Amino acid sequence: IKKTVSFSSSLSEKKISNAADCIHSMVEGSELKKIRPNSRVYQRYYLLDAGLQALCWEPSKKESDKARIALTSIREVRTGRNTETFRTSGVYEQISEDCAFSIIYGEMYESLDLVASSAEVANIWVTGLRYLMQYGKHALDMLASRQDSLRLGWLEQLFSSAADSEGQEDVEEGICLQSAIKLIQSVNPGVSSGKVEHRFKELQRVREKVLIGRNEQVTKQEFIEVFHAICTRPEIYFLLVQFSSNKEFLDTQDLMRFLEAEQGMVSEETSLKLIQSHEPSEEGQQQGYLSLDGFTSYLTSAECHLFDREHDIVCQDMSQPLSHYYINSSHNTYLIEDQFRGPSDISGYIRALKMGCRCVEVDIWDGPDEEPVVYTGHTLSPPLALRCVLEAIERFAFVASEYPLIICIENHCSLLQQKVMWQNLVKILGEWLYIDAPNEGESYLPSPYALRHRILIKGKKLVLGSNGEDGEVSEEDEGAEMCQRMKAANSGGTRFQLLKELSDLVTLCHSVRFIDFPTSSISQKPWELCSFHETLALHLAGESPGDFVNHNKHFLSRVYPNPMRIDSSNMNPQDLWKCGCQIVSMNFQTAGLMMDLNTAWFRQNGNCGYVLRPAIMRQEVSYFSADTRDMVPGVSPQLLHVKVISGQNLPKPRGSGAKGDVVDPYVYVEIHGIPADCAERRTRTVTQNGDNPIFDESFEFQIILPELAMVRFVVLDDDFIGDDFIGQYTIPLECLQPGYRHVPLQFLTGEELPHAKLFVHVALTNRRGGGKPHKRGLSVRKARKGRDYTALRDLGVRVVDEVFKMAAPLLREATDLRENMQVKKIEVFRELCGMSAVANLMQCVLALSSRVSGPDEMPILLFDLRDHYPTLEPQGPLPDVLRRVVSTYEMMVQASRAVIELSDGIYDRILHIQTMAMEFHEKLQNLAAKEGLKGRKVSRALESFSWNITILKGQADLLKHAKAEVQENMKQVHDAALTGNLTKESLGVRRVRSQTRRGQDDKNSTSSRGPSA
Repeated sequence: IKKTVSFSSSLSEKKISNAADCIHSMVEGSELKKIRPNSRVYQRYYLLDAGLQALCWEPSKKESDKARIALTSIREVRTGRNTETFRTSGVYEQISEDCAFSIIYGEMYESLDLVASSAEVANIWVTGLRYLMQYGKHALDMLASRQDSLRLGWLEQLFSSAADSEGQEDVEEGICLQSAIKLIQSVNPGVSSGKVEHRFKELQRVREKVLIGRNEQVTKQEFIEVFHAICTRPEIYFLLVQFSSNKEFLDTQDLMRFLEAEQGMVSEETSLKLIQSHEPSEEGQQQGYLSLDGFTSYLTSAECHLFDREHDIVCQDMSQPLSHYYINSSHNTYLIEDQFRGPSDISGYIRALKMGCRCVEVDIWDGPDEEPVVYTGHTLSPPLALRCVLEAIERFAFVASEYPLIICIENHCSLLQQKVMWQNLVKILGEWLYIDAPNEGESYLPSPYALRHRILIKGKKLVLGSNGEDGEVSEEDEGAEMCQRMKAANSGGTRFQLLKELSDLVTLCHSVRFIDFPTSSISQKPWELCSFHETLALHLAGESPGDFVNHNKHFLSRVYPNPMRIDSSNMNPQDLWKCGCQIVSMNFQTAGLMMDLNTAWFRQNGNCGYVLRPAIMRQEVSYFSADTRDMVPGVSPQLLHVKVISGQNLPKPRGSGAKGDVVDPYVYVEIHGIPADCAERRTRTVTQNGDNPIFDESFEFQIILPELAMVRFVVLDDDFIGDDFIGQYTIPLECLQPGYRHVPLQFLTGEELPHAKLFVHVALTNRRGGGKPHKRGLSVRKARKGRDYTALRDLGVRVVDEVFKMAAPLLREATDLRENMQVKKIEVFRELCGMSAVANLMQCVLALSSRVSGPDEMPILLFDLRDHYPTLEPQGPLPDVLRRVVSTYEMMVQASRAVIELSDGIYDRILHIQTMAMEFHEKLQNLAAKEGLKGRKVSRALESFSWNITILKGQADLLKHAKAEVQENMKQVHDAALTGNLTKESLGVRRVRSQTRRGQDDKNSTSSRGPSA
């Protein structure tokens, strides 16, 4: 089905890029829905009167002079569903946050709560009303006098320079069409020259001017109009005016407020530096102003990339045991297509190693001329010389990463060719081979740091006591499974002779057969490694997720794809990562969702091929099941807020030649993680617009285990036959930068789509309240008031249960301390400031600063910053709504003070009880036997012990995080009071660096002193 171009998107449809456009639109009026406290919804037509003095609506039962609000009586225009009427409305859930706004007016601070048909209409009303509040009925005259002066000055200069370079004496004669196109593409490189040319021709056709030939002239006015149409992004304009104090540009103070409140940065020098880097106009650079074009340049620059550049280098602790890391791993690395008859190629190894792969596979068979070869046995894939494979590995082993490389050898050679194999390994890989025997007394493997620039051979090993001779071992033959020559994965297999020298090269990765978890816990050594067929691994993950996690604390587990995946499709690595499996072998040659997840996952630690697993999977005594629906002990659940604002330069899907050039894009936002966290939401379709489709839709995702979560954006083309893939971007949650960000889209194969981006807003906040009980009261008991308290479990071993019972009141006290501060006080303060759940305290105080002016324009509320805890002091009589703000703020500070002063004591007592309980760990089985426990009851007691230890450590950690959060909150209040000019004069206060970015509670110190201001 061929798509046709709609004329509605032609030049006549003017993009809104200034307040005058908004005011003109409001005079024409809009259909808006009015929400009443009784949940009734009324459709009304709202408009500004021609004199710009009042907001009117019709129809209305009131007399016409009553169905109006004088603009002089408006106190505040608030965005979102952030008034009492909205929050208590029965239709709250059906209202889009982006389409809702409220007008607060009159002596009694009444609210008119409205919902627009789109986010753009809401933005027009909010922007226009805020300008009119500031400039009154003369707003349009004032705007006309200084309309877009920064942009116009810059464009005139740009145009004159182009005319000069063409040797034009008179600028009025214009410049040639091709020069005009190049100028526009220099600012918006994603737009095609054909589109720009079409715009110029359309404009000149409207002006009854005919273009003859390619070198027809373009006048300055035409250039400015087409530039405005192609390079203006209304969504960025609406963002700019939220922070510009009703100006058409941002000054350094405005920009600093934006950087602090949204982007998690703070410093006036940063503001100036950004203006110097991004403002195109000379006037703007001299005055310290950032115009719409400068702001667009900043937001599309590398600084506003969604991916946090701190993760471009190794940023995790690399000194933990090898078993504590996920390891980027490739399956049958030599294959570059399917598993059965596709070609083999050295490029498979080179590509995988360059991508940061740290575990490659080599299947070795007897070859001609006594030279071993690499291929998948029992298939039609052509062989490669082993020597060539090893030379490629030697050359590229440490190009992308200095951390250890594991070579998985599947040996099918005769003793004669094993000798050649050994000689090749030693000669080519030489001193990089790690051949030190493991220390018998060690409980764990060495760390990646200790094994830098080392190659570990994984394979079969002769048992001790084989008298220094070659011996027999069971054969590993994954290729045979494809041909169903083996009855089952992980069965004993056939036996074959193994060369003693080859056996000696295997030290830290000795392949052994998996029997069951109890056997492994008794007899497996840390340097012994089990390989699991995908089906078996998924079965174990479903049946015994907790046991699988515990197994992987000490031992490496490798999972390889089901042999029936002849097409080289991939398993979902997260199904195995959630159980702690370190080596999940992927077919690197097969693009798609699973490979996107794998590639994105390993980007979070400098793409070095190693990612540290979540702490709960590493602690010696801890309980974790990936199938949990409850809070993970000690992990603060997160709410991820994602607003998909717009797309830029979205191409038509590859291979969709049958359709026209137009795309109808929509976006999926997917969360991948433990099962409880997996979710997806989609935006509406924007028809026939790939250049700059505006979505303006917000989504919220609850994430129980943030450390294992990934976010994936997928852009598709809506079509009758089948929706086509345009682009995607996948990112670990840990790497998200909060604020307004651009997302560079990628092809399925991983390369970046030129100039194709999504514009999004991202915020992460702590989820309060701890979730609902799901497990028949086992893990969560509700107190009378409805608060969730995490419960400890009885073991049935009296002496141990007595110790754990001592912790119960402390755990309740810790939960109360945290919840009183987080839920009761901060949420209420946020609501009274008129802010949504996404807002941090800095944003709340900045919002407050815009609405506390008295009759003489002086603030009637000020912060005293001399104390650790800033106090909020009235400067005269307050209206009722501000009195509530003050009293709520005081209660919030009181609750925060309690966290700071009491948390260390409770923390120490909880950890003391944990230490007492751990003294029983080694003798727990004997104590259980003395109590008469047998079989399953003993296992349950051991599991309950691990659960309780995890709860104690987890609750103590959450308390520590709460203390760090309080310190951070007080810093944010302090900084926002300074930025918003809400401080008492001459107090000698100085700005402190507040970390408005997520995840700082791990980095902040938790000293016993109060927050440093």
